[in-house]
Amino acid sequence: MTRHPLHEDLIAIATGALLVSLGTMLYGKAMLLTGGTVGIGLLLQFATGLGFGVTFFVVNLPFYILAVWRMGWAFALRTALAVSLVSVFNWAGTFLLDIERIDPIYATILGGILTGIGLLVLFRHRTGLGGTNILALYLHERFGWRTGYIQLAIDLLILAAALFVLPTQNLLLSILGAAIVSSVLAINHKPDRYIAVSY
Repeated sequence: MTRHPLHEDLIAIATGALLVSLGTMLYGKAMLLTGGTVGIGLLLQFATGLGFGVTFFVVNLPFYILAVWRMGWAFALRTALAVSLVSVFNWAGTFLLDIERIDPIYATILGGILTGIGLLVLFRHRTGLGGTNILALYLHERFGWRTGYIQLAIDLLILAAALFVLPTQNLLLSILGAAIVSSVLAINHKPDRYIAVSY
C-alpha cells in the first residue's frame, strides 16, 4: 500500500480544507446547505447568525471521540487539523474574498464540485471532515461500501431538517448540491482503487 510522507499529508490536508472552505463560502452566500457536519454548520449559521467557522468547529467536537475509537489517534488528529483549517480558512475568507452576488444555481454546482474535490483530497490522505465523514469512511473501510453513497443517505436526512429554515427553491438546490458532492466521491473514491495512509 502506498504511503505518503508527512509533508505530503500536510499539504493535502491544507489543500482539501481550502477547497471545502471555498465551497462552503459559496453555499453560505447563496443560502444553500449540503450534508454532513458542513451542512449542520451551515444550518446553524442560518438559524443563529453565528459564523460558519464557529458553528462547524463546535459541531465537530463530539465526533473526535468516534474518530479515535474507530479510526485511531492519527486519523483523529488529521481530522481535527482539517476541521480547524476549514474553520480558519472560512473565517479568513470573510476578509479576503467579498462576493456581492452569485447565482444560486452556479453556487450549487461550483460549491458542490469544490467541496467534493476537497473531501476527495482529504479522504485519499485518510483524513475526514467531521462526524458523518468519519462514519462514511469507517463503513467504507469495514464493508467496502462506496463512501459517496453512504454520505448521500446521511445528507438527505440532514437536508430534511432544513425544511423549517430554507425556502423550497433553496432546499431543492441544496439537494442537488449534496448529490454533486456525493457523485464526485462515488466516482473517484472506490474500495478497489486508491487508498493511501501516512507514516
